[in-house]
Amino acid sequence: MAEFTMELNEDQKQVRDWIHGFAADVIRPAAAEWDEREETPWPVIQEAAKVGIYSLDFYAQQFFDPTGLGVPMAMEELFWGDAGIALSIVGTGLAAIGVVANGTEEQIGTWIPQMYGTPDDVKVAAFCSSEPDAGSDVGAMRTRAVYDQAKDEWVLNGTKTWATNGGIANVHIVVAVVDPELGTKGHASFIVPPATPGLSQGQKFKKHGIRASHTAEVVLEDVRVPGACLLGGKEKLDERLARARERAAAGGGERVKNAAMATFEASRPAVGAMAVGTARAAYEVALDYAKTRTQFGRPIIDNQGVAFQLADMRTQIDAARLLVWRASWMAVAGRPFTAAEGSMSKLYASEVAKKVTAQAVQILGGNGFTREYPVERMHRDAAIYTIFEGTSEIQRLVIARTISGMPIR
Repeated sequence: MAEFTMELNEDQKQVRDWIHGFAADVIRPAAAEWDEREETPWPVIQEAAKVGIYSLDFYAQQFFDPTGLGVPMAMEELFWGDAGIALSIVGTGLAAIGVVANGTEEQIGTWIPQMYGTPDDVKVAAFCSSEPDAGSDVGAMRTRAVYDQAKDEWVLNGTKTWATNGGIANVHIVVAVVDPELGTKGHASFIVPPATPGLSQGQKFKKHGIRASHTAEVVLEDVRVPGACLLGGKEKLDERLARARERAAAGGGERVKNAAMATFEASRPAVGAMAVGTARAAYEVALDYAKTRTQFGRPIIDNQGVAFQLADMRTQIDAARLLVWRASWMAVAGRPFTAAEGSMSKLYASEVAKKVTAQAVQILGGNGFTREYPVERMHRDAAIYTIFEGTSEIQRLVIARTISGMPIR
């Protein structure tokens, strides 16, 4: 029988320590400045590129870790450094994964390098899916892609929102409707090359947290892209649409929908790991503060009211990490999420991040409410985890539907 272990192997420990060192030495010292500036931290991204963290090769190595722990381990350490800067570093990966998962070998070889650029000339990419009226409800998407057969071009029109790196990206990946009658099954993804006419940045959002990460609307007005920019190619799209129409006619649409939801489910542990990183960072600040801050002649951690909070914080962080690791291992091992374990990990870790960062602010008292201490920023950053990649309410809905088998609304 194979030995059961929850210990990272030596290679994983080396990678973890390497990333942690970068987060401690490069990301964390720059966090407050870029949060205040609310700008993309290009110098930090460039440093990440120089050491090899900002690259497709790095994410590929973590993704193909046979234990499944490579990605959550990397996310936790980067977001321990700072959530806003870390999201600027990993945001391109969302678009890159979209190309790797759905694109042809030629598309991967052509566009991935243009997403990252070089260490001397770094670029970023954007994945554009959400819309003003289509966030959790992806079926309400309105951005259209119409094929111009005479020119072998696709014409895109619509507005995307909440796009990380939207408008400043070298390459945009845009999800659009190609067959409205098929609902979510009639969607396809397109590569919008650099400097394509008709694509522009709309509103840039001034956010509560993760302010070092650029978030904006992307406006598409008669954007024409070559037929070769349809991810996977038109032949593959036509075959997929034909199967979807056949299933819809046979009453099998719900099965296809659930398969799509399972794809989203598999990506959620990575967000849970981000939340764990932020929670852990806030807990460590609070613990150090409680051991050194004295009131009434003794450290405040001597008071049960503080000590018990820290005990709960650590317990909840470790529990959240274990849920993330379980889901990540299940995904790489091909184990089905029969109880929506991916959503469980994201839901719990997100809620823990909000709670732990709030407790950290409370433990620091008035100091925690100032920008002189990082827990104030961490508390603001933590709010995003219960919102993006599916809100906590959506996670609970997914879990409830999965464990009950009922169409809960």
